[in-house]
Amino acid sequence: MDAVGWGIVGYGWVARDYMAPGIRAAGHRLVAVCDPDPLSRAAAERAGARSHSDLAGLLAEPEVESVYVATPNHLHRGAVEALAAAGKAILCEKPMAATLDDADAIVRAVGDRKIFYGTAFDQRHHPAHRAIRAQVEAGRLGTVTTVRIVYACWLGRDWSEAGQPNWRIDAAQAGGGALMDLAPHGLDLVDFLLGEPIADLAALTQTRAQDYSVDDGALLIGRTAGGALASLHVAYNCPDALPRRRLEIVGTKGMLVAENTMGQTAGGTLLFIDGVTGRSEPQAFDADTSPFAEQVRAFGSALRRPEERTAWSAPRDLHTMRLVARAYGQG
Repeated sequence: MDAVGWGIVGYGWVARDYMAPGIRAAGHRLVAVCDPDPLSRAAAERAGARSHSDLAGLLAEPEVESVYVATPNHLHRGAVEALAAAGKAILCEKPMAATLDDADAIVRAVGDRKIFYGTAFDQRHHPAHRAIRAQVEAGRLGTVTTVRIVYACWLGRDWSEAGQPNWRIDAAQAGGGALMDLAPHGLDLVDFLLGEPIADLAALTQTRAQDYSVDDGALLIGRTAGGALASLHVAYNCPDALPRRRLEIVGTKGMLVAENTMGQTAGGTLLFIDGVTGRSEPQAFDADTSPFAEQVRAFGSALRRPEERTAWSAPRDLHTMRLVARAYGQG
């Protein structure tokens, strides 16, 4: 019953290397892919999917129930609107769109047609982050005071994967740089871990080390309505050999530290530090399961069981998009 027939719009490296394997690992089936690039279509066919050069071909596939949208950001709106009109369930990559206006249009499109929609915040589904949320809910940290996130990488102008152009450094396609690409994960994760979204936000951006016009780094500080503080450092200018993925949740009774859990892959480490003794204790979690596979499994389950859809919210994701716009001094 739970097996879902999937389509993918935009078969780039994330779709190919993470989403398609995640679909298989979840016990679902990749039915069809839409991409204008013949090399991407050939890769999809090697993965056992039918391929189409335009969206119309994918929309005509009756076995496609849910569609993962993984195009460059500026194409999200058009794809989502067409998919919503066709009645398909939609899992759209973050950020929702390249602009806040397009994100607003996406929410209207799926809301007007009552389409099951989710933004692909895969970090909600990493087993380590689920373990953190459970410990926060159980009160192990006491009152959470602070969330600190570092999510950084090196993304030079010449970066390419499978010969594809680096659209993430083109403001017209991406809508921004490191902040637009990486900060939505952290902003959403604060909401997921604490059960409340960031309400106030300020940010500084930089174009410091890379030779392109979009920001290559940013620092964001925020505060939830309940008073917890959050800091995010996101960057395209951090060498990959350096420590660059760290999540800390600080409370009045202790602290949880996750390293190398931010990102598309399974694994990493999770440590609890006791607030009285200072003693560190490794925390067990499923280190073998991909957050993409868990995301697909959760989305498919909610597709079959409408009572589970409250975990997915287009208006909530629009709030995250509004925070991103505020960080850029917009809106």
